[in-house]
Amino acid sequence: MMKADVRLNERGHRCPIPVVSVARAARDASSGTIIAVVCTDPGAASDIPAWCEMKGVDFLGSQAEPDGAMTYFVRIR
Repeated sequence: MMKADVRLNERGHRCPIPVVSVARAARDASSGTIIAVVCTDPGAASDIPAWCEMKGVDFLGSQAEPDGAMTYFVRIR
């Protein structure tokens, strides 16, 4: 499991809430901060990488959680 500086639990929230939460956390984060967002919304698989590309943030990948959720990792530049 990748270590994150900030971990957001967005289980049960649908688009666009997970991306909005990442954007809010990114606003206050310094360069190099790794944010992990745990989501159950299948749309996050494309929404979070697209947001990263649009904002110039590094998408580091994802991993499946035991409960079926996915965790997405982003790093602030």
